[in-house]
Amino acid sequence: MSNKALFVTALAVLVVVGAACAPAPQRVGGPLQQIGPGEGAVSIVAWAGYIERGETDANYDWVTDFEARTGCKVEVKVAATSDEMVALMTEGGFDLVTASGDASNRLISAGLVQEINIDLIPSFGTVDPRLQNAPWHTVDTDGDGTSEHYGVPYQWGSNVLMYNTEVFAQRPTSWNVVFEEVTLADGNSNKGRIEAYDGPIYIADAALYLMYHNPELGIVDPYELTRDQFEAALDLLRQQRQLVNRYWHDAFIQIDDYINEGVVAASSWPFQVNLLQAEGHPIDSVIPVEGATGWADTTMMHVNAPHPNCAYRWLEHSINPKLQGDLAAWFGSVPVALAACEGNALLGDKGCETNGLGNFEKIKFWKTPAADCGYEGRKDCVPYHEWVTNMIAVIGGR
Repeated sequence: MSNKALFVTALAVLVVVGAACAPAPQRVGGPLQQIGPGEGAVSIVAWAGYIERGETDANYDWVTDFEARTGCKVEVKVAATSDEMVALMTEGGFDLVTASGDASNRLISAGLVQEINIDLIPSFGTVDPRLQNAPWHTVDTDGDGTSEHYGVPYQWGSNVLMYNTEVFAQRPTSWNVVFEEVTLADGNSNKGRIEAYDGPIYIADAALYLMYHNPELGIVDPYELTRDQFEAALDLLRQQRQLVNRYWHDAFIQIDDYINEGVVAASSWPFQVNLLQAEGHPIDSVIPVEGATGWADTTMMHVNAPHPNCAYRWLEHSINPKLQGDLAAWFGSVPVALAACEGNALLGDKGCETNGLGNFEKIKFWKTPAADCGYEGRKDCVPYHEWVTNMIAVIGGR
């Protein structure tokens, strides 16, 4: 990573950390009680591939009909990392964000998102019950003993090991092919031919690997690491640093690296796997024996959303079975509306199963690390801001 890129990353970190310390903006009057006339627009910060209007593939379009039906023009700002999403929401001017679990609680604690009135989301009851009250978007912020909703679930899935089937004679069974130097089936080392995600949350992937291979470390949760456990994860990442071709966060750059830069294995998303396979490239993916980290994303509304009425209309639209099934087929994720798993022409009747519907309990979903370990009353875990600074150091070769 260049010095310029490291500077930009560090600047984004300062914005993100500052958001957690800044006074929370206040929305007067609590959540919206009635949806009024649309404002003509809705702006969404989203992961790549999450809001499609048929520009990449005409079959995948869940924006055009929404705009025609509601009069709300959809504007999308693609964000490559959770930290970028938090920084953009701190900046303001957006209505919604498709936040993963390592961002959602930060957005809530910083007062950057508003409580959602689920009574104004008629289809909320169709959401997978495992997600309706998930801790990454429901928090008791007023201390009355009942958690408030701060978003509507959108999609979920796992981070996968993507690999080149012409280089791997057999499907890899372990993440060791990206964490340790190994000789691959083509007789060459994996050095310079792998990639790793550049977000601080990737430290959890190293911790998950150690959780399986080094049980003596006593890791209970890859996001809740004591100092010794955290340092062990960093040591593994420093070892990996000698092997990495690139730290990626742009899905399309990673796709290009597989096609043109000789990358043969990397942590990735099903989105990249699907696009590469659709173009006929020798690519497949697997969840190795150690398991995988993953993401359960929530559409959340900015505390000062400029277009709240259109935003509520999108929240309802976002969980309709057609959109959910089409998005799952496009991204390789799992719908939050289980009705989408049947009768969707793009997803197919086995699409949800293929995308990992049965793996929910096996995935360690992203969440924001905190000093409060979350178990045994411990308060000595390494907080997120240290994950940020240390991941920047690892990427910089320190």
